[in-house]
This record gives sequence, structure tokens and C-alpha cells, in this order.
Amino acid sequence: MISTVDYNKKQQLDSVLVSQAQLGDKLAFDHLMQKYQNRVVQLANRFVKDSAEAEDVAQEAFLRAYHGLSKFKGNSAFYSWLHRIVINVSMNHLTSRAHRNSLNQVDFETAEHTLNAWQLQASAGPEELLINDEIINTIQNTIEQLPESMRVGIILYEFDGKSYEEISQIMNCPSGTVRSRLFRAREAIDVQLQRG
Repeated sequence: MISTVDYNKKQQLDSVLVSQAQLGDKLAFDHLMQKYQNRVVQLANRFVKDSAEAEDVAQEAFLRAYHGLSKFKGNSAFYSWLHRIVINVSMNHLTSRAHRNSLNQVDFETAEHTLNAWQLQASAGPEELLINDEIINTIQNTIEQLPESMRVGIILYEFDGKSYEEISQIMNCPSGTVRSRLFRAREAIDVQLQRG
């Protein structure tokens, strides 16, 4: 677990690199790219579900970040700002993709380990495994049908482990709104699970 001191040092380093990059130091921006490359690709892949496309989305996100760096005022952490860009680029990519019905499929094979709210645990018996598969499919289908703001919020919270405050910064809305959206998303999932 990262300590507050380590977190603050990383934020200070980011601030220095951002300031240098804003003054035209391309090497400073390269350091930021190297630091966040893997996280950006992983986040993009959660949305686009294709590793090659995720690489493209990551490149586009870094390009937009570089060109928009003068607009970054430092009111939030650099990665929170970048995270929001990645989400926007991912959503734009999905919108332009022809087969819209595959929008935002989350990796539900790992959901058993990350969705604590629904306590999905694999059982030894085939009947229990079938039931768990049905539950996972129900959750997946419900998340896909949620409005974008709720869908993005639940993915960031349940699958990326972001806090309400981090999601608030990424989505540029109050943390109370994040809580409300997550509550409604969970409620929608619970309703569908009860029907199943």
C-alpha cells in the first residue's frame, strides 16, 4: 500500500514534469508517458476490449494530453486529468466503431474477484458454476445498458478500484453525484439479478 508521503512525492514529481512540459520540454512529457503508459493502455482496454485498439486509444489520449497540456491548471492530479482524457477518447472510439452492441463489455471473467458487492465466488459444482455464469452475464448485460455516466462510474469504482473522490475528478462532477450514480447502477443490477 502506498503511503501518503510516497503519494505526495509522486504528485510533486508529476507537477514538476508537467510544468517543464508546459514550457516546451518534450523529454519531461516523455517521462510522464512512460510513467503512465501501462495504466493508460489497461484503462483503454477495459473499454475497447481489444489490445491493439487500446494501444491506439492510448496514443490518441497522450496526443490530446500533450496538445491540451496548456489547459491543465493543476487543480487535480495529472493522472486524474489524463484518466478523463483516456475515458473520453475510449468512448469516442467506441462510438465510431461499427458494431455498437459490443460497447463497454467489461472483463467479467475477473469480476468474481473484483465485484465485492455481489460476492461472486466460483463453486466446485457444475450447477453452481452455471448459476455464476448466468449472474455474470446478467451483470454484464445490465452494465452495458446503463447510461454512460453510470456505466463509466461503476467500471471505475468496481474494476479500477477508484475512490469516489478520484471518480469525481475524472468525471468532473461532485462526489455526491458519483455516489448517486453508483447507487443507481447497483440498484439496476440488483433488480436484474432478482428477476433472474
